[in-house]
Amino acid sequence: MDRDEDVELLEQETLFQGHYRLERFRLRHRLFAGRMGPPIAREIFRARDAVIVIPYDPEADKVVLIEEFRIGPYVSGEQPWPLSVIAGVIDPGETPEAVARREALEEAGCTLLGPLEQIVDFYTSPGCTSERIVAFCGRCRAAGIGGVHGLPDEGEDIRVRLLAFRRLRALLKQGQIRSGPALIAAQWLALNRARLRRQWLAEGVGRRA
Repeated sequence: MDRDEDVELLEQETLFQGHYRLERFRLRHRLFAGRMGPPIAREIFRARDAVIVIPYDPEADKVVLIEEFRIGPYVSGEQPWPLSVIAGVIDPGETPEAVARREALEEAGCTLLGPLEQIVDFYTSPGCTSERIVAFCGRCRAAGIGGVHGLPDEGEDIRVRLLAFRRLRALLKQGQIRSGPALIAAQWLALNRARLRRQWLAEGVGRRA
C-alpha cells in the first residue's frame, strides 16, 4: 500500500483548537481486496511529537521514575498519580536528544551522562492520535536524586521516585506500571539491563566521582 496513491482525502476540518487540536477527516482508502473502499470519517487528536527517557544508574542499579497528576486516570475513576517516565514535547529546532536532557533536569533534577541509548520511536495510539514518541534510556548517577521538581508556571508538580531495579522488575510482574510509555521503557530496560551495565561500567560513565 502507498500513502499517496492508495488514500484519497475528501475533506478535512478542525473541530477544536486549543493547546491541542481535534480534526475530522473524510477519506477513502484502498482495501486489501484491491478496490477503493467507501468514504469513512475519522477524528484525530493532533499532538506534537514528544520524547520520553528512563534514567538508569548502572553502578547503583537504580532507575528514575516520576509521579505527576494525570487527567486520564482521574476521569476514569482511578488513582491519578501513576508511575511515569520523564517526558516532554519537541519544540521547533530541538533534537529529541536535547529534549531528553532538558526534561530530565526540569522534571527530576537529573543530569544524563554520555550518549543516550535510543529505545524506539512509536505512535501512542495510531487509531486516534498523531502523537509520536521517541524513547531513550540515559545514564545517570543516582546519588542526590529525589524530591519534587517541575516548572510551576506550567502547572508541574512532579515527585521523583528512585527505584532499585529489582523493585522495578517486581512492579512490572505485578502489573503496577500502567502508563504505556513507562511500560515500554521499563520492559526495554529489563531486556537490556545486563548489556547496559557491562557497557556503561566498562566506559566508566555512571561511576560516582
